[in-house]
Amino acid sequence: MSSAPDLHLSAAQQELYETTRGLAAGRLTELARQGTPGTVNRALIRGLAEHGLLARLFTAGRLQAMDLCLVREALARDCTEAETAFALQGLGAHPVLLAGSSDVAALTLTAQPDRQTRGHRLTGSKLWISNAPDADIYTVFARAPEGITAFAVPGDSPGLTGERKSMLAPHAIGSLEFDGVAVPPENRLGAPGEGFKVAMRTLDLFRPSVGAFAIGMARAALEMAVEHARTRQAFGRPLSANQAVSHRLAELAARTQAARLLVHQAAAAHDAGRPDRALAAMAKLLATETAQAAVDAAVQVHGARGLEQGHPLEHLYRDVRAPRIYEGASEIQREIIARSLFGR
Repeated sequence: MSSAPDLHLSAAQQELYETTRGLAAGRLTELARQGTPGTVNRALIRGLAEHGLLARLFTAGRLQAMDLCLVREALARDCTEAETAFALQGLGAHPVLLAGSSDVAALTLTAQPDRQTRGHRLTGSKLWISNAPDADIYTVFARAPEGITAFAVPGDSPGLTGERKSMLAPHAIGSLEFDGVAVPPENRLGAPGEGFKVAMRTLDLFRPSVGAFAIGMARAALEMAVEHARTRQAFGRPLSANQAVSHRLAELAARTQAARLLVHQAAAAHDAGRPDRALAAMAKLLATETAQAAVDAAVQVHGARGLEQGHPLEHLYRDVRAPRIYEGASEIQREIIARSLFGR
């Protein structure tokens, strides 16, 4: 593909993208391969930090949504493990930076005031927590008498236990049990009852970049599909000569580029101080649904080879499914868009 689709990006943004891709394809891929699936790869996280990527999440100034999108897409094209590690560090720690998915309206974790410490005690369960049970710090939201409140809870807190979950894509994820876990007042993120605001500010920033993650996977899958179709011979001619194959990939290439530009538009709106939740929902919806279709088509072009364990497409096939669910499932994004359309 030509460089024309990147003309709306500044030279610095294009350099950030290409530098990140180089790191993902080299050192970060090496570190990812050394990790144990389903557990926190601390060496990989250190690698992200050593190369300055984590610092972008915690700059003194405001984190740019566009930079976040470019980093996540670039990482996803060559190392989805590094992308996931990067994103989870941001999602978990950004509320701390702001105040110091979430279906916060359906919380079962409760926080009761502790008069002795002037803090709170947490009781209940949290399911599908990223990096559980290995994280050093968990950012959690709980129902307090004042309303939904955010807390930073050390992983070694007395009364806190965790269990690892096995998922389709072997990411570090699990559940937590809180048995009267004491949280001092300095570990509360923001004022009591302001947890919902903290959660929404974080999701408003990160939601477009979920689409960027998906676009990275879509572009990687399409590149593999095009190369395979160009070189694979079937019935005396390359697969690319089969119109059903070439037109399908052409359509998905167009949808992927359109979704990428919509992701960047949503990020630019956020950075301009005019965040649009409906626009962000459109970006996430189109990008994640298109990525699923692109990876599926790439596997179809490769045939059984694409499903062989260890093949890059087999890896993408498992990783691409989750973004249609987390940080707001596709059905929720459609509801957000519909409410905007009808003024609800």
